[in-house]
Amino acid sequence: MSRIAIIGGHGKVALHLSRILSNEGHAVTSFIRNPEHAPEVEVTGAAPVVLDVENSTTAEIASALDGHDAVVWSAGAGGGNPERTYAVDRDAAIRSMDAAAQSGITRYVMVSYFGAGPSHGVPEDNSFYAYAEAKAAADEYLRATDLDWTILGPGALTSNPGSALIEVSPADPSTGTETSRANVALVAAAVLELPETVRRTIEFRDGSMPVVEALTAS
Repeated sequence: MSRIAIIGGHGKVALHLSRILSNEGHAVTSFIRNPEHAPEVEVTGAAPVVLDVENSTTAEIASALDGHDAVVWSAGAGGGNPERTYAVDRDAAIRSMDAAAQSGITRYVMVSYFGAGPSHGVPEDNSFYAYAEAKAAADEYLRATDLDWTILGPGALTSNPGSALIEVSPADPSTGTETSRANVALVAAAVLELPETVRRTIEFRDGSMPVVEALTAS
């Protein structure tokens, strides 16, 4: 059994993930900003802990993470406010990486998105621009750390049931990148158990190959 921290524990992917990990016998701590969300987290088997990462220092986050074996970042500002998007998706994410290192945690999984990076191509006048810039900066910072990181790049998220079937690095994403949130959670749970996914950026969408097979295919 591992102790796994999920930051952004009330998100839809995170709720799927905490249920999967709890069912596998892991001890899951889900960090949430709003205490009113605690009951929804509890039913997944995770322990909800209130932590406003946007306004927490690195030391405060490190204290909250103490004793855990791995961190999954699944938080987000939700768009709409560029200032808050940078504050959460870039600055707080980076503080959480530094906090993990300070706490002696090596395993860190970042939920990003398909196409993230400095060459994201989103124009400045697009409402998605701040998010694209924030995620690019956070992902690049993570790659430069000494953490055992994995960056997940799911495609366009849907609420479809999880099939446990994906396609990694699709050759022709123009045919669509739809990805079930439940499948994203299955991938996040799987990479925590797969050393061969460390220091990899894994872009994927719903597909036809079982998750573990897709993640470990050479």
